[in-house]
Amino acid sequence: MAVRRRAGTVARVLRLWRLYGTMDFIYMTRSPRSFLMYTLSDLLLTVAAITAMLLLAERFAGIGPWTRDQVVFLLGYSVTVRGLLDLFFNYNVLFIGRRVGRGQLDHTLVQPQPLWMSLLTEGFAPFTGGATVLPGVGLMLWAGERLGLAVSPGWLALLGVNLAASGMVVFAVAYIMGSLAFWAPRGAEEINTSWMHMVDQLKSMPLDGAGDALLAGLTGVLPLGFVAWHPCRALLGHDRSATGASLTCVAALLLAGVALLAFRLGLKQYGRTGSQRYSGLGHRG
Repeated sequence: MAVRRRAGTVARVLRLWRLYGTMDFIYMTRSPRSFLMYTLSDLLLTVAAITAMLLLAERFAGIGPWTRDQVVFLLGYSVTVRGLLDLFFNYNVLFIGRRVGRGQLDHTLVQPQPLWMSLLTEGFAPFTGGATVLPGVGLMLWAGERLGLAVSPGWLALLGVNLAASGMVVFAVAYIMGSLAFWAPRGAEEINTSWMHMVDQLKSMPLDGAGDALLAGLTGVLPLGFVAWHPCRALLGHDRSATGASLTCVAALLLAGVALLAFRLGLKQYGRTGSQRYSGLGHRG
């Protein structure tokens, strides 16, 4: 019975992904103008995000202990992580502070399905959100070939696990910060957005040359080092220890636990007060 129930849950998630994927395709291709706008804007944003680091790596034949091709792999990895998040958690699912602060969470809570399933499926946008995945994978393949990486089933498994863990780190911190919107809707929305801006700007930086205090801040206080730097150190052989291979996964699990606790506490608050964003302006009285 339990196995059948789990199979039914997986089948429902897949059906919802197909539904939302179809809707996303229709939304993107509703007109040639929209299609060109999304395609060109994603292309320009991706190029802008990686150009500065590529130019630095090319000018100095690498950055610190990272060779030029290793920097390209790091860039590809970080772009892939961001692309996967946009693919699965678009439409403000990743920016949960916006949904909470603007009262949009009500629309999700009234649906006849668990909240986790709604959040897992509503943001599936393979066409408008996942355009950066292919360039990211392409950069990793190109750099991997130039580096002569010994790709084995174990290495591919490590890559897949670390990509998932890196995405979970970004997602968990977004939900920790976004959960503050249950108490401070306006401020938390800006904090949630600022976190994602920091991810976009600093996710591709090799942190080897950072001082101890800065490195502690970028891996402990704001775990940006786990978005790409730590996992790529393990994948490229900068850190061959078992600790290095598992560190991103451990960080992801710990942050996911904190995010789950923060969101549950926030939901209890939401159940008592509802959305508070417009209370002071008389909208909800």
